[in-house]
This record gives sequence, structure tokens and C-alpha cells, in this order.
Amino acid sequence: MDQSFARRYRLTKTDEFSSVFGFRRAIRGKLLMLHYQPRAAGMTDARLGLVVGKKLLKHAVDRNRLKRIVREQFRLRRASLPVMDIVVRLAVKPAPLDGKQIADDIVMLFDKLQRPRPKRENE
Repeated sequence: MDQSFARRYRLTKTDEFSSVFGFRRAIRGKLLMLHYQPRAAGMTDARLGLVVGKKLLKHAVDRNRLKRIVREQFRLRRASLPVMDIVVRLAVKPAPLDGKQIADDIVMLFDKLQRPRPKRENE
């Protein structure tokens, strides 16, 4: 199985990010928020986009570390994820940036994304 993080697994254009945010579906973890949108029919892979603002993490080294951790967890679990466009963003400012806590949070969000959601009566 290919374990790379190739361009076809990334959200790259502003319109792609806007489309996911516009779909208005999200799952919140302790530190991260995962926005998602099902991909069009015929698509076979999940794609990932990351949004980490300077407002919550001042130092570039911290923002880059967070992105590396999330990309790695996505890369390891990509084959088991549903075919969706996913945008992960930092929801709260972490006191100290703890890699293990971030990894656990994103794994928990990916697990929630894989579980089937019960249908509401009014949908």
C-alpha cells in the first residue's frame, strides 16, 4: 500500500477549502476541529487540508509541528477513512504544544468520522 502524502491527497485550492467549510459539517475534539464533506461520485481517496492560524500558535515552528503530526496520522489512516474532503483546524490554544495529545485528538476525530452517524427524523 502506498504510504505517501501525494498531491492527490491534499486540498490545495481556496475553493476546495471554502466548499468544505460551506458544507457545515464538523466534529470537535479537545484541541482540533475536523470539517468534512463527502467527495463526488467516482472519487476514491480522502483528501486533507490544514488551517492553523497565527492567532492560536504564534511561532511558525509550533504551527509546522502541528501540521506534521496531523499529516502523519492522516497518512497512516488514509486507507481506512471514508472518501471525504477533510479540513482540520486548531480550535483552542494548547497551553504547551504536546505532540501526543494532538495525535490522540486527531485519531479520535478520524475514528468518529468512520462511525456511521444515526439519521435524524427530520432529515
